[in-house]
Formats: sequence, C-alpha cells, structure tokens
Amino acid sequence: MVHRFVLHNETIREAGEAFLKPGQVGLLSGWGVFTTLRIAGGVLFAWERHWARMRRDAAVLRVPFPPDADAVEHRLLELVRANQAHEAAMRVAILRNRGASWEGPGIERPWDLIALTADLTDWGEAVRLAVAPQARHATGRFAGTKVLSWGFNLALLEEAQSRGFDEVILLNERGEVSECTSANIFAIVGHRVWTPPLSSGCLPGITREILLQELRVPGVEIGERELYLQDLERADEVLITSTTRNLLPVSEIEGLPLPRRGTTGALLRRAFEAYVEEYVAKRRPASVLRRSP
Repeated sequence: MVHRFVLHNETIREAGEAFLKPGQVGLLSGWGVFTTLRIAGGVLFAWERHWARMRRDAAVLRVPFPPDADAVEHRLLELVRANQAHEAAMRVAILRNRGASWEGPGIERPWDLIALTADLTDWGEAVRLAVAPQARHATGRFAGTKVLSWGFNLALLEEAQSRGFDEVILLNERGEVSECTSANIFAIVGHRVWTPPLSSGCLPGITREILLQELRVPGVEIGERELYLQDLERADEVLITSTTRNLLPVSEIEGLPLPRRGTTGALLRRAFEAYVEEYVAKRRPASVLRRSP
C-alpha cells in the first residue's frame, strides 16, 4: 500500500489528491521512465546508479529529464521524512507531458516527476518461478529500457501467480533466459556465478550491476554468460536479484525443485548485505545534513 504522501515535482501532496491531467501524454501511452529504490536507514540506496540508468533510458525513449540529480534527491528525501519511510521502497517516475496528437491544453511542463513510498514486501526465504517463452525481444531497439509501459510484465506476473508461482522467467526469441518481470537471475555453479548478458534483452538491474562491478568475494567469479533453462536446472543454486529482494534463492522452476548446494550463495548474500551497510554508513551524514532547514 502506498504511504500517505507523494512527491509531485517540487510539492509533497496527499496521495489521494488529484493533480495529474489526462492530457499528459505519458499517462495514456506509458511514455516515461521509472525506477524502484530501496530506502535503508533513511538513505536512498545506490541513488546515483538509479539516476544514471533513468537518464540513459530517458535519452533512448526521448523523454525530457530533470537536469539536477542533487535537487531531485533532496526532494525525495523530503518525501522519506514526510512518510517516515526510513526502511521502505520508493518508486520514482519521470513522465513525458507533451507531444503527439493527444496532448491536452494548458500543459507547459515538458515532464512531471512523481515519487511514492511503500512498505517493503516480505518475499519469504525463496521463490517459485514459472516460465514464459517469447517474452523478451532481445534484438529490439528498446530492449533493456525501464519504460513506464509495464502492462506486459504485470500480465505475465499475474498469470504466473494465478498458477501458484511467485515470479516468472522470461525467455527471449532465441530461447535464452533473459530475466524475470522485475528481477535479474543468476545461476551458481561451484564458485562461478553467471547472469545473462544485456544482449539477452534483460534490464541492467542495479543489484545485478553491483554484483558484476563492485562485489568481491575471495574465490568466487561473477560474470555474464548465455543461460538456458537446463543451465538453471543443473545449477547448484539459482538466485533472483532486485532492489527490494536483494539476493533471493529460487526453490522451484515449473514444478521442478532446485537444490541449494554449496556455500557460494550464502557468501554472496553476506557480501551484498555488507556492501549495503557500508554504502548507508557513508551516505547517512549527507542525508542528515540535507534535513537542516
């Protein structure tokens, strides 16, 4: 459930207040970009990475974008304080307002910023995955962009959940594993950890990026490789990763139980938790300073 207050551009508003117009073209066409952040200790975890990805995607999708990351972060932290959402999730969307034939009258801003917070979801200790073939077009121009038009993902997720699963593996047109509807996927084989490359059509998830670029676990190799369902079925452990899930084990794929052999998965989870704690400790003084009037 969304918390009481939301951020609309520079203003904190009641979530039930009407402040958007149908003539904002991004509302009716899903023309915009978004990200989901984890708020930890009152800090926007990996904020600079989320901002960079949104800005890249906005350029690809021709969505006007705010120029000042620090100013936006300051407003988002005001929302955190208004909702007392110091351990929560946050959704940030940049909506294109103008262009195309259905633009409404009197709309002057090229974009709107909308941010909401909500309680963190309890994902449990492991997840059960369904499989959806032909669910990603890896060679498409807009593959890997996090666009507001999310209906395909939501439909696939709802269908999987109606069958008793928690998430769904999306295969691309070549039959390769791409990702889940809102998570990346990793396969552990011994001390090697593999995730599909961006050429599979997957989103460049922030947790995925941190694992590939920042996390260092002695004796463990983390890299990219084309993966197929049989690779997941033979793995010692399969994980899905996202901002609000961290590194979550997979217990089953379409009725096939998966093992959790070895210690590599546990080592990765501890290393990632330590990374988050270190990031929050470094950023907390800056966030506290911004609270001063």
